[in-house]
This record gives sequence, C-alpha cells and structure tokens, in this order.
Amino acid sequence: MNVLRFSELQRLGKRKGSSLFGLCSPVSTPHNNVSPFLLCKICFLTFFFLVAFSAQGQKTSDGHRYRIAFWNVENLFDTANDTLTNDDEFTPEGSHHWTRKRYDLKLGHMAQTLAALSLDGEGSFRPPLLVGMAEVENGRVLRDLCRGTALRKLGYSFVHFDSPDRRGIDVALLYRRKHFKPFLTDRIVLSDSTKSFFTRDILLVEGVAEGHDSIAVFVCHLPSKRGGYTAETRRMQAAARLRMAMDTVRQAHPQMALVVMGDFNATQEEACIREGILRHQQGDTLYINLMDSVPAGTGSYKFQGSWSVLDHMIVPQSLAHGTGHVAVAGGNAHIFAADFLLMDESRDMGKKMFRTFQGEQYLGGYSDHLPVYLDLIFQ
Repeated sequence: MNVLRFSELQRLGKRKGSSLFGLCSPVSTPHNNVSPFLLCKICFLTFFFLVAFSAQGQKTSDGHRYRIAFWNVENLFDTANDTLTNDDEFTPEGSHHWTRKRYDLKLGHMAQTLAALSLDGEGSFRPPLLVGMAEVENGRVLRDLCRGTALRKLGYSFVHFDSPDRRGIDVALLYRRKHFKPFLTDRIVLSDSTKSFFTRDILLVEGVAEGHDSIAVFVCHLPSKRGGYTAETRRMQAAARLRMAMDTVRQAHPQMALVVMGDFNATQEEACIREGILRHQQGDTLYINLMDSVPAGTGSYKFQGSWSVLDHMIVPQSLAHGTGHVAVAGGNAHIFAADFLLMDESRDMGKKMFRTFQGEQYLGGYSDHLPVYLDLIFQ
C-alpha cells in the first residue's frame, strides 16, 4: 500500500496558495451552488483515494476490470500566449483574465473529478486506467495536471500530439504508466491546408494493461457544427476516416479490445455516427454505440434548456454483448453527472453545467460537458 502523510498531501495538492486540490473551500463567486459540505466530502474521498487506492485491473469474480473514461474539459489552457494559435483570451491580459490562480483552480477541478469518478458502485476505488480528453491546449497543461496536482500519486502519464487547430485545442489520453504500456501511438490528421481547414487530429493508442490485456483506443473531437452543409460534410469525412481506421485495427488485432470515445459534436441519431461510423457491413452490425441506452431527457451536454448526448463510447458488437473474452460491464456506458459538476438553471429549468465561464462571466466551474465512462472486463 502506498502510504502518504496528510501533510505531504497538502503540500502536493497546493499550487500557489490554493487550498487542498482547490476542493476544501467553495468557489467565491455569486453563482457558486456547490455546498461546503459536498466539497469537503469530495476532498475526503480524494484524500482516501490517494492514500489507499486499490490496485488497477482489480481481480473480480468475473475477471480483470478496467475503467475507461472520456471528458471534454472545455478550454484547458495555460496562461502563456502562444503566438501560433488563437489563445489570446486565455491569458492574464486577455478577455477572460486567465490568471495562474484561475488556471490552478481548473486543474484542481480536473483532479477532483477524476477522483470522484474512481469510486465504483461496489464502494471500491478504481482510478480510470485510461482517460481521453478534449480541448487541452498542449503538453504543458497535461504535465501540470499529471504532476502538479494530487493525480501525481496515481502515476498518470499522457499521449498527446499538437494539432493544427486554429484555437490550439487538442485531444489527449491519460494512462496509468505502471498499469498500461502503450506500444503504438498515432494520429489521423483531418486538416486540409489546401482548403484552409484546420481541426483536431484523432488520436490512436494501442497498449497492454497489466502485462496481458490488449486495448486500443481512439480519442476524437470531431469538427463542430458551425458552417452548415460544409461542416456536416467535414464531419462525415472525419467519421469515414475513423471507421476505416477502426476496421484496420480490428483486422490486424481481432482479439484486442477496441474503444472509440470522444466528443463527436453529433447526437446518436445523426448521420456522421449512424452512417459514417456504425454503418453495417455485409448485413452485420460490427459496432455498437453504448450511448444509445442513455435515458431520454438526460445527456452529456445541455444547450438552450435541452440535454443531448454529444460524447460517445463506441465498441465492437462482441464487447457490447460479451460474446468474447472481453466485455463491457453491463453492456452499457455511463454519464458521470455528479452534483458538483452542475448548477441550478434559471426559471426552474432544472440543472445545467457548472462551467468555467458563461460567456465572458467567470463562474469558476468545471466544463460544459459531463464525463462518460465504461468498465471493461477481461475474462
């Protein structure tokens, strides 16, 4: 067991005067709806989780279990101005007044959320083996998250490539380096300089968990809907490229568990998912979108008062139905809708995302998306 003194935990969790992980004190904004009780509860869970976390790939009655998650963290920028991207608003002098204090709080919120996400339904801590992320600026913010917050004790490392996205936001994969060994990292470049189209790459990582369980993951953040027909065409093209890469991995490694996750900027019913990624081949349904089972009226994203699912987890049919040596637990993925990620919406419209910014107004929250996750079980 990795024992950590509380004094050391405080020292590691603090970043330039912030409280432990940024969790113990409520955010001092007039829009904060997070109770001190809840924050202290999460702080305690985080502390316990880091002091006595259970082994990764925990042996259960039905096999080795691994948690895999995805989260669009919404604008995880550092405070430095990158002259090659449009990140000026996320600087101390920019319109968002993005100071080190605000940046550190954002990192603390990321660590808090991953800690809470590690508590499974059986009362055990199972830190995610893999965490796909969208809207991270660069390797620096990932290093600060993995090494400069409480996550350092969990030994997370990351895979990241700089993409030519105009805003400078990329996808990345966090992984627990003692428990997962990548043997291939690659990317699918979707940008087209001849058409002045620049967007995020799709990330591919293949590796081995605990020395014997092979897993391949794609992490996506497909082009946005802005742009009408042109934007839809680009999303369809991206989906076709992704499907081709998925089929290639399956053909090369038929026994490898495959998980496709990301912000697709599309709901389950839209063409880029149904026709671009899930299209049948010779009458067979090869892939299943696990978010199809999400109850109506819920989602990972809320816009103009309505919840929808933009963040998806797609797996081969064999994983969803458990017909092989590896299966998705329960055949479902889940949306992590913890109370601290939400705030009250005006006019009695229920809850909405507790974001970092609402327009130009600083709220000090988390993200405009909820995390999604699944558990893989290897027999």
